[in-house]
Amino acid sequence: MKNQHTNHLIELLIGTLFISTSGVLGKFIDLPTPVIIWFRSALGALFLYIFCRYRKFNIKINSPKDISTILLSSVLLGVHWITYFYALKLSNVALGMLSLFTFPVITALLEPLFIKTKLNVIHIVLGIIVLIGIYILAPDFNFESSQVKGILLGIFSAFCYALRNLFLKQHVGQYSGTTLMMYQISVLAVLLLPVMFTMDISNITTQFPYVIMLALITTAIGHSMFIHSLKYFSVSTASIINSLQPILGIVMAFFFLNEIPNWNTFFGGSLILVTVIIESVRSRK
Repeated sequence: MKNQHTNHLIELLIGTLFISTSGVLGKFIDLPTPVIIWFRSALGALFLYIFCRYRKFNIKINSPKDISTILLSSVLLGVHWITYFYALKLSNVALGMLSLFTFPVITALLEPLFIKTKLNVIHIVLGIIVLIGIYILAPDFNFESSQVKGILLGIFSAFCYALRNLFLKQHVGQYSGTTLMMYQISVLAVLLLPVMFTMDISNITTQFPYVIMLALITTAIGHSMFIHSLKYFSVSTASIINSLQPILGIVMAFFFLNEIPNWNTFFGGSLILVTVIIESVRSRK
């Protein structure tokens, strides 16, 4: 039993590590951001479809009413990915990933609008702490600064991600996470298809190995492993471990992109990650 728990924990950690590669790959791949997301979606959908057929998952849509929710969540996922990758390119991996990880507190603040409960005072306090962390992250809060633009895009990406998760949780909880992911990125690949004819994709021959890594390791394997781990851990436990993503991303950026975060990033990022852990522990109770 203990060995099984250890194996599941290792699976969760590896899944988190694989998802963390999105920061380095998103910054490194030399293609227009919408083109990167199209390849990520199209190839990721193919890999996930093969996985679903192999595992004999039920991939049928149970109700026509669910189609609109899947479509809306696909659009939100697409906006989330595109703005996140723009945030990475405008700033750096550390700022992009840390600003994205405001999404747990944003989710907590938005949730009363979806399930009609009162806003908890602690969520307001956590929101204020996050704002302080964001303020510390920005070297100078000048809207002309590319780093500030990156941070703001990262927060907007977090907002879209939170909305997407809330819509899915409310309407289509009966589907497996892997099946939902396959449907969403399939829709996203169709929606983004025009960018393949309007944007410069001449670099794809040199960038294709990294695009494959993004679609296979980050998207298909990483997300599938993380979703599978939810069978053995509470969502809050998985979320706490998932908060390692920015730390792992910063370490990878240091080794592969030679990005060295400054002290502002450490202090501001620590405040944001503390709120993630506090909210995860609270939700467990």
